[in-house]
Amino acid sequence: MQSHKSSLLALSVGAVGVVYGDIGTSVLYAMKEVFGSGHVPFTPDNVYGILSIFFWTLTVIISLKYVTLILRADNHGEGGLVAMLALASSAVKDKPRLHRTMLVVGIFGTCLFYGDGVITPAISVLSAAEGLEVISPDFKRFVMPMTLVILFGLFAVQKHGTAGIGKFFGPITLVWFAAISALGLLHIAQEPAILWAISPHYAFNFIIEQPGTTFIILGAVVLCVTGGEALYADMGHFGKKPIRLAWFAVVMPSLTLNYFGQGALLLREPDAVANPFFNMAPDWALIPMVVLATAATVIASQALISGAFSVTKQVIQLGFLPRMQIDHTSEHDTGQIYMPFVNWGLFAIIVLAVGMFRSSSNLAAAYGIAVCTDMLITTVLTFFVIRYSWKYPLWLCLLATSGFLVVDLAFWASNLLKLADGGWFPLVIAGGILVVMLTWRDGRDLLGKVNRSHAMMLPSFLEGLYRSPPMRVEGTAVFMSTQFGMVPNAFFHNLKHNKVLHSTNLFVTVQNHEIPYVDVKDRLGVQYLENNCWQVVIHYGFKDYPDVPLALAPLSERGCDLEPMRTSYFLSRDSIVPTVGEGMSEWREKLFAQMHLNASSAADFLKVPSNAVVELGSKIEI
Repeated sequence: MQSHKSSLLALSVGAVGVVYGDIGTSVLYAMKEVFGSGHVPFTPDNVYGILSIFFWTLTVIISLKYVTLILRADNHGEGGLVAMLALASSAVKDKPRLHRTMLVVGIFGTCLFYGDGVITPAISVLSAAEGLEVISPDFKRFVMPMTLVILFGLFAVQKHGTAGIGKFFGPITLVWFAAISALGLLHIAQEPAILWAISPHYAFNFIIEQPGTTFIILGAVVLCVTGGEALYADMGHFGKKPIRLAWFAVVMPSLTLNYFGQGALLLREPDAVANPFFNMAPDWALIPMVVLATAATVIASQALISGAFSVTKQVIQLGFLPRMQIDHTSEHDTGQIYMPFVNWGLFAIIVLAVGMFRSSSNLAAAYGIAVCTDMLITTVLTFFVIRYSWKYPLWLCLLATSGFLVVDLAFWASNLLKLADGGWFPLVIAGGILVVMLTWRDGRDLLGKVNRSHAMMLPSFLEGLYRSPPMRVEGTAVFMSTQFGMVPNAFFHNLKHNKVLHSTNLFVTVQNHEIPYVDVKDRLGVQYLENNCWQVVIHYGFKDYPDVPLALAPLSERGCDLEPMRTSYFLSRDSIVPTVGEGMSEWREKLFAQMHLNASSAADFLKVPSNAVVELGSKIEI
């Protein structure tokens, strides 16, 4: 959430840099892949037809679907697949089977984000580096090393944060859009009749006359809308109005001019099809365009990496991943975070992708299927949001989403043709992550069942304890518990082994909710249990940043002593023992046990001071 209101212009410039970096760099490879596929005979009519399909794809999918409809589906001002999943699933909570299915489908869509997150930096930076080949064929051998060096540098600086360079993202991307517009205008001026391709009848004629070819090339056409999900995901950072203004005032016109300029160039010089974007540039502008394209692709990749950190943190709080180390890279903006495991895991898989596919054309075969599946899932979730959350009539919901569903299905089906050529790669990544997420969720459910089967009710336990109380010591003890109203394992083991009771005791449960933020006034739920004991629930949304000491601070006004030097935090550190029998399959139980063992400390995740933490462990069989 923004701490202060920025001007509409400043927010729009920021949105150009962060939101539209990915879709803005698609001009590097989208047209090249359509005509370079060999499926489209090179004729003037076909050039007009393809340009018309490009323009109306941008109009229908981005302008109408995302900018006009999807941006309305905000979850307390937040967007993105996780926010929409939370919105849709909470709307159907009274339908358990549908709720469970929707959660799995939505989480799979989130997993596909990581598949997309691997392909996007790889194909974008490779496409920019391939501009070297246009300068001179002798430079071809430098393309791969340059790509890997740029990517390594990009991931290496993440731990330092992007606050310093982030302010340049918007202006640099604005220069990029101005440059691609100028290149487009340069060639449109020499072939102004190309603008007639805006008419939808060219697209319609192409589809009617060549339905088979159309179906095949849709897998390449979709490259022009990659990055469309970003404008919805970043709604919470910039707001709807700046994102819409940036699209209609800057991005859409720039993309249209450049694609039409590429079409004008191809009508005059069919040989330019090898790399129409860089062939648009005059000789004197080639090197500056390669440099500018590289900067634009790095910015596009940066936005995706930051998105991966944010999405992972949200998924952790929704209970689908174990805790991971989260470093805050800015004192002023809590949203700027760095996750070492996610950062270097992404980098390793991206290097693998670059090494396996070796060119942007080969990567284009892997690109698209993850994006199209995400877009399809978004459309389906939108239907449930407007039907069950907004309570619109069924006919209106079907009318609003069915057209987009047909378009999404057409692109998705076309991309299935690329499955064997590389489309499997992001699906394998997404599938692997989905298995991990579902294993963690199911494992936590099993652990909860085991704990509940052995748990005792807290009020009755305390009542019995005070009939013959142990020795009391000064200070405050905060016992963290996963189950509200039950005796925390740490409390039980502290009594069993240390045989003491603090003068003040807090039994604290952290509850995460399927909303982005919980208002500060609703953060705490407090119940007094007599004898200076308190039962506390701390409520967080999936985009809140947990800080237990900060959340508990208001209790001092109620007479609960939380002086830092006199307060200890007791946490359970359970060791999971997989057993044969009911529950998950043995390999999943072993995977869950390993994930549980390697999860980062709950104390770090909850911002509990490390010098005030006492961890008490026990073995639990599942």
